[in-house]
Amino acid sequence: MSATTRLSVGDPAPAFTLPDAQDNAVSLSDYAGRKVIVYFYPAAATPGCTKQACDFRDNLAELNDSGIDVVGISPDKPAKLAKFVADEGLTFPLLSDPEKKVLTEWGAFGEKKMYGKTVTGVIRSTFLVDENGTIAAAQYNVRATGHVAKLRRDLSV
Repeated sequence: MSATTRLSVGDPAPAFTLPDAQDNAVSLSDYAGRKVIVYFYPAAATPGCTKQACDFRDNLAELNDSGIDVVGISPDKPAKLAKFVADEGLTFPLLSDPEKKVLTEWGAFGEKKMYGKTVTGVIRSTFLVDENGTIAAAQYNVRATGHVAKLRRDLSV
């Protein structure tokens, strides 16, 4: 299996258009002129992913006040995302990428270590895309817990 291509600071952010929890198309270009955090997570309604999504929800006002939007992407279908949004009161878009095309383009799908074994799956990753559509921060293999607090420190938010 080949190594996953990873994005780096300064790379153009790969464009995407994916359905959200209500099956509405959301594109990266919708955020042109604003900063946006794009984060990739393995599965809605799992313990780590719930913790991470709730951390983003709980810090969204401060991020938005700093001119930063948040978008989450997973391989889950829109119906599962809709239930997750409703159950957790999430207030930012979650997008569905069941074919893992966008996940792969962003380097967030591929080989990873899990419990000491090499497996293929979603690599929990977070990116900051600047107002011009360029990668301003790229973090792979992030932890679900404490990640948003670290991100806020890194971004001085």
